[in-house]
Amino acid sequence: MKTIFNKFQIFVLLLVSVIFVWSCDSHMEDGLVTDVSVNISSFRVNGVSGEIDHKNDKINVTLPYGTSVKTLAPVIEIPQGAVVSPASGATIDFSQPVKFKVKNGNIYKDYQVTVKAQDPIISFKINGLSATINNSGKTISLTMPEGTNLTALQPIIETANGVSISPTSGTTINFTSPVSFTVSNGSLTEVYTAKVTTPVSGPSVAFLGTAATRTGLINPDEIAASDWLFGKYSGAVYVSMVDVASGAANLTGIDVIWWHFDSATALPGDALNTNVTSKIKTYLNGGGNILLTSFAAQYVDALGIVPAGKGPNNVFGDFLPNGFVDTGSDWGISFKGYENHPVFDGLQTYESGKANLLEKGTFRLNHTAWWFLPDWGGYVNGAGWRNQTGGNNLASEAWDNTLDGRVAVAEFPGGTANKKCMVICMGAYDWYNETVNGSPSQPNSFQDNIKKMTENSLNYLVTH
Repeated sequence: MKTIFNKFQIFVLLLVSVIFVWSCDSHMEDGLVTDVSVNISSFRVNGVSGEIDHKNDKINVTLPYGTSVKTLAPVIEIPQGAVVSPASGATIDFSQPVKFKVKNGNIYKDYQVTVKAQDPIISFKINGLSATINNSGKTISLTMPEGTNLTALQPIIETANGVSISPTSGTTINFTSPVSFTVSNGSLTEVYTAKVTTPVSGPSVAFLGTAATRTGLINPDEIAASDWLFGKYSGAVYVSMVDVASGAANLTGIDVIWWHFDSATALPGDALNTNVTSKIKTYLNGGGNILLTSFAAQYVDALGIVPAGKGPNNVFGDFLPNGFVDTGSDWGISFKGYENHPVFDGLQTYESGKANLLEKGTFRLNHTAWWFLPDWGGYVNGAGWRNQTGGNNLASEAWDNTLDGRVAVAEFPGGTANKKCMVICMGAYDWYNETVNGSPSQPNSFQDNIKKMTENSLNYLVTH
């Protein structure tokens, strides 16, 4: 009996040992795991080595400008005894990311490989200020300080290896009208349109806040947004909720009210005070406009912009010291079908109708106050949401090409004219780069898209 029991103990120990042999970055099909590797050691395309991220199982390859990615034959180095599929030397279309499976014995690993050609224009600066370059739309946009003479500016342009540009870097150019720049590399030629502007005296934008004065704002995201606004528009003013309630704030002559509220998921009592909501309703009914961003998107309900109870139905987010870093994915929007809408004009897109707002590796609090369509609220899809709210959904999460999953950017009313309200309400709309354990977070390289979309929204409300 003792012998049987000891054999049972040995069996259990062997079983536990087998479980511990399991590799944390690989997978097992059948049988026992053996001491083998499934890591790709080298991945080259046209002689260019890819960047291999073994932790996240991704490989990125950047080829010279003008290279077609549709018929490429990568050369792959793998451990002895391993096989890879597709095989090394096979001709592959890399228009979309491609999965490569490495198998060695009973162990396998999947890599996602992305191959793209380098953008022709790396940077475009005037007086040290960097322009936003949209390589998908072939546009360059830059706002210079107020009072800048646009008739004689010298852009400093950095291009990819082997790429020439005309007019050349350092040429004195008149930017009072859009200017065409031609880039070329061998037989490939493309034309970019550069628009350089200065801050306009209008529209007159009132930044709405709960603090008595702008200097009294304490939320870093609200401060960052207001700092941008006052640096952008000479007609910017600050308006407090208390002054609206008392009538001390004169909204006559204000083109747009912008309330960016990031301090709490629930709207503050001051904003819901009937003295405030009634005055803002009167302002809107008289032809005024309002932009609501972050948690302020919920204000559409209190202002009667949507039917009662039809405001954002998915409100959440972290607050310091909580928060997190997404190391695997950039966060962005899909505005498929609205590529030509003025709100998205000039955004840096990574494909038509898609733009990133928050870079992977950047700390985030994910402050979200949007509409979740498939399962909640009885909306079902975008059409149902439009019918029930009277709005027009312009953008969703980046994966949602039909705009039937989320409402992240919207305009009210949903007709073709007389717009009076815009909302931008997803977690990627993040103005402030928080610190992590007292150290600065990785900068968000897509911050210009947030600024541009906000600028477009303010201008759009005034002109529509």
